Amino acid sequence: MQQAIAILDSGVGGLTVAKEIMRQLPQEKIIYFGDTARTPYGPRPAEEVIHFTHQIVDYLLQYHPKMIVIACNTATAVAMEEIRARVPIPVVGVIHPGARAAIKTTRKQIVGVIGTEGTIKSRAYEFALRQISPTIQVVTKACPLFVPLVERGMFRADQTSQVVADSLADLQGAPMDCLILGCTHYPFLSDVIGSVMGPQVSLISSADETAREVSTILYHKGMLATSPVMPVHQFFCSGDPLMFKKIAQSWLNEQIRVTPVVWQVSHII
Repeated sequence: MQQAIAILDSGVGGLTVAKEIMRQLPQEKIIYFGDTARTPYGPRPAEEVIHFTHQIVDYLLQYHPKMIVIACNTATAVAMEEIRARVPIPVVGVIHPGARAAIKTTRKQIVGVIGTEGTIKSRAYEFALRQISPTIQVVTKACPLFVPLVERGMFRADQTSQVVADSLADLQGAPMDCLILGCTHYPFLSDVIGSVMGPQVSLISSADETAREVSTILYHKGMLATSPVMPVHQFFCSGDPLMFKKIAQSWLNEQIRVTPVVWQVSHII
């Protein structure tokens, strides 16, 4: 099928998932929406995140996608089941793929999770991990300063190293052997996070496992793209398109066009 895969996120974080889907499924067209005007989602009430997610899904449905990927951990935690109940196409989140990847990696059965305030408060990763392995130990930490750094394109700035070190100080020395990057923005900071946590802690990004899940679902449903023509991806954002484009082109290592989408003022809270 030549319909696109729609990917949505609170900002640029979902580009980590988009990049991996592009790598594993190069024939698939991507339509990406980053809600950069209202990022971050983590500190917002669940009802607000649900409302925003429904709004973005409604916008993306006009392009008739064959699948929706909620590439935002906070939105996955609070809104995915509602979205699945109301749209007639597959909906994939990023939490269960990340949990599966961690279970495959850990040897000590002690897993760390860092994420936004909303994701950590939801305990979605704890529930997902214990569904698979009931006795696993989970150590969690909210890191609310990370998303704003990434959204400002500061993931390589000198001051970022200190912010990351301060945020993760409580986890240093903990007996975990893997750490789930429980926000799709966090892989932008993976070099710094890895340096702070040390080589004994494996970093788990849900992007790779999510892309595999997307591939598996499309294959079993006979929905994989078959066109020999390479797709032209589409990118939308609700905030500054120049900053979004700068970050996206740096991460994806390709030139893109970005279409700004302006929500009604009443929707930006």
